[in-house]
Amino acid sequence: MKESPPQLPPFQPLPPPETADLLQKTTAHLTTLQSHLPNIHHFKSKWSLINAKLTSIESNLADFLDTSAVTNSLSTAVISTLSATLSSAVSLAINCSETTPAPPDGKLRTQSEVDSLSSKLDNHLHDLLVLHRSAGAGGGGDVSAGGVPTSGREAVRAEARNLLTRLQIGTTESKNSAIDSLIELLNEDDKNVLIAVAQGIVPVLVKSLDGTTSFEMREKIVSVIARVSTVESSKHVLIAEGLSLLNHLIRVIESGTGFAKEKACVALQELSSFKENARAIGSCGGISSLLEICHGGTPSSQGIAAGVLKNLAQFEEIKENFIEENAIPVLISLSVSGTSFARENAVGCLANLVHNDETLKVLVVREGSVESLKSYWDTTTVGKCLEPAIELLKNLASYHPIGEILITQGFQFRLLPLFNCGVLPVRVAAADVVYELGFCSKARREMGECGCVQALVRMVDGKAVEEKEAASKALSRLLLCHCNRKAFRKEERGIVGTVQLLDPMNNKNLDKKWPVSVLATLVQSKKCRKLMVGAGACVYLQKLVDLDVDGAKKLLDSLGKGKLWGVFARP
Repeated sequence: MKESPPQLPPFQPLPPPETADLLQKTTAHLTTLQSHLPNIHHFKSKWSLINAKLTSIESNLADFLDTSAVTNSLSTAVISTLSATLSSAVSLAINCSETTPAPPDGKLRTQSEVDSLSSKLDNHLHDLLVLHRSAGAGGGGDVSAGGVPTSGREAVRAEARNLLTRLQIGTTESKNSAIDSLIELLNEDDKNVLIAVAQGIVPVLVKSLDGTTSFEMREKIVSVIARVSTVESSKHVLIAEGLSLLNHLIRVIESGTGFAKEKACVALQELSSFKENARAIGSCGGISSLLEICHGGTPSSQGIAAGVLKNLAQFEEIKENFIEENAIPVLISLSVSGTSFARENAVGCLANLVHNDETLKVLVVREGSVESLKSYWDTTTVGKCLEPAIELLKNLASYHPIGEILITQGFQFRLLPLFNCGVLPVRVAAADVVYELGFCSKARREMGECGCVQALVRMVDGKAVEEKEAASKALSRLLLCHCNRKAFRKEERGIVGTVQLLDPMNNKNLDKKWPVSVLATLVQSKKCRKLMVGAGACVYLQKLVDLDVDGAKKLLDSLGKGKLWGVFARP
């Protein structure tokens, strides 16, 4: 059997001569400094801590020689500054070795210099560790000077690692340059965002927010975080950062520039959909700051801030904060005078606020929401943008005293065009409004006269379960009116389509009590009973009786002899 050749160690590029000289020089400075430590006379405890740091640096330098990171120009700069620090530390150690009562340069000055040295060594050790991590991830060498990546993806990965390293070490100016390059890289393509996130860019950015005092740097970091938040599959990484990131973003919307506030709102819009985050934003004064942006921010930032508020308004425990901050007048004003995006989000926020809360419904109506709703409706084309307005109308109409106001304002006449909309949620919400306004006999008759019955019958034959259910629910109200029942019977698919909704094997998530209720309004008609039985209603109803569906047994009993007809009518 032929022996396999011995495995060779991975190839590591040799450092260029000037880098090798620098490493040798740095190691020499370190050795010299350590040789003076046993003779230290002043500030022995501080020098003892320094000695421990020097030992760690020595170990990292030894490891450094075994990695390709030594060929990196950034690494060369780090070693160069370390060498300078160690060189100056030698003279400081000599001063502290004097046996005189006080150091030659004075006690206070020398103590300050020793503390400064200790701090610098912390920074150097941090930089070396960052470079080691970068080298371990495959980012040790310069792309331009080392191995050239074999693909565009590899090039982006290498660049992201390089920028990740530069963000953690060096001067403020170099970090500023790195964040500029990162912004440019991420703006090129969403795939670049995914690659950078995979390299661990988000935790580094959040940590950088903890450490930076530069407003310019802070704004740029927030801009990058906002960019990451716009890529769906990267959001979980931001969410994982929790309160630390949220607190930074809230501080930015409180005191940042207009640009920074807008970018912080972009990130918050994605993070505020989660209950724990929403609670944190509400408890930290975030709602007040967001309302200030809605009131006096730039047009684009107003829309995004309103979007954050719309998310927050979904949660019951946050609604009290809206009342305390007098949010409703601000939102109503924005729904009238803002950009189309801001108006849409403001109306959506109001819709979420009043959901299942009669007190807030009364409050928003008193503040003029009905007139603002009409204004929004009249200036918005039928489509997705109208969805929040229909949701607000539905939520308000569910409280009958307000529903009566809406009927006097003629909202029942605004619904018919919505049933022809190609946006499913709009059609479903419109059907829900029909149901809510249908408590009033006058409104039932007027909506029927407008053609809503025919439109709802078409929805019964729709594809989506939620559309079928909303339509049958609305019809159960409309058919309480005799003229609407007459219109329904004229529709060829009316009874047959509704009977098909009873089938327990189809439309399983559909609440069967609504089609049962629709058919119950028609059971007094002999012709309708015959159509129901012929369509198989008895077979379906017997199964629904076994499932204890409301009204199923009564309807089955009402069909009477139709059971027998159904036996012969069905194969």
